[in-house]
Amino acid sequence: MVVTGDPSSDAEAAAEALAAGVPVVDLLASASLGELQVGVDPGGSPKAFAARIARDLHDRFDGYDRAARVLAHANTYLGAIISPDEAAPILRQLSELPIAELAAMDAIQMEHLAEDLVERHTTGAPDPDVTHAAVCASRASALALTQTRAVAARLAERGIATTILNVTTTGDRVTDRPLNAIGSENVFVTELELALRERRADYAVHSCKDLPSRLADDMTLVAISKREDARDAYCSERYPTFADLPAGARVGTSSPRRRAQLQALRDDLQYDDVRGNVDTRLRKLREGEYDAIVLAMAGLNRLKVRATHTVPFPVEELVPAAAQGALAIEMRAEPSPLAAELRAAVNDDATERCVAAERAALRALRAGCNAPIGIHARYDGEQMHVALRSFVGDRLRVSLETETVATVAEAEALGARAARGILEEGMP
Repeated sequence: MVVTGDPSSDAEAAAEALAAGVPVVDLLASASLGELQVGVDPGGSPKAFAARIARDLHDRFDGYDRAARVLAHANTYLGAIISPDEAAPILRQLSELPIAELAAMDAIQMEHLAEDLVERHTTGAPDPDVTHAAVCASRASALALTQTRAVAARLAERGIATTILNVTTTGDRVTDRPLNAIGSENVFVTELELALRERRADYAVHSCKDLPSRLADDMTLVAISKREDARDAYCSERYPTFADLPAGARVGTSSPRRRAQLQALRDDLQYDDVRGNVDTRLRKLREGEYDAIVLAMAGLNRLKVRATHTVPFPVEELVPAAAQGALAIEMRAEPSPLAAELRAAVNDDATERCVAAERAALRALRAGCNAPIGIHARYDGEQMHVALRSFVGDRLRVSLETETVATVAEAEALGARAARGILEEGMP
């Protein structure tokens, strides 16, 4: 089998091989990925289909060529400083890094990472028991993978490579019904936790707002990332602002929390469910199925996408979901050196305390992630402000609490006190 990207050269090489009695596989097409050449043999399919596969490979695997060049540089660099036997496990570890992260590295960054791995392999630092390769369970959506790769990149800086296990969740499979009608609160979580329990994965990355307020006893959160923009965003292709929407305009949102708060702002609009990942929802908006939709700013920022008109709602006007904008790293609740590595790589103490307050309020209210409740905690100096907005039927209930908070325990106490402000009014 010869693949050079040049049909005439391939044919000439194949003829020489046949003349020498060497078997030749007749590849119908090849994809050129920079210096990489990939041959396509689609069996009995037409040659035109083989060519189409080659084109798709070229489009889909953009970045692999750059990643290959970075690894080639690593191979050369390691060959100059250590023996081939010592270099082999390090190259295997580097090869498991996310393609996007490899492609983004320059020569100096790769050399620094390679040197760090050499030191870890030769000295055992920082801990000889630390796992140097891990498997992360992730949903397969573009947003979920972007979030997971961001965590994997931080872990890679500590010399630990990650392989991503794509998991399809109930929320991903069932897209023809509202989330609260599927029958499970944890529609984006259960299957990822199953991968952890079955030891097919070592850790999982979640949008923290998708998690239930209480984890199962055999699960634990080891890190909370620095929060992205926590606000919800108005998105429209036609109308510049939420106030500009005409009466009767169709607004898409699958969140009971968003719908309740939006309806309190404007009850003259039509609010309908919209399902699918961020790209799918924006496409439905562009195609005119909705006059506007509401999405999380965090997801838009991470994917670097926008509608023609994208306007964040102030948190005082549309209170976000508990933990919105933060990522949560979940593991089995058992001793693991990897847990300490993930926490050191990812955890943001201030965000962790804010998320702890918000999740404690949900627990006190005995509410799930799909309840029509907005909770947002933020710091002003050393003081944490917790704003809680709950809807029971058409009735709006608000609780505001402020206190100096320096620990997770203090944050949880503040969140629970904010919830009591609602409970004292009488939750049904």
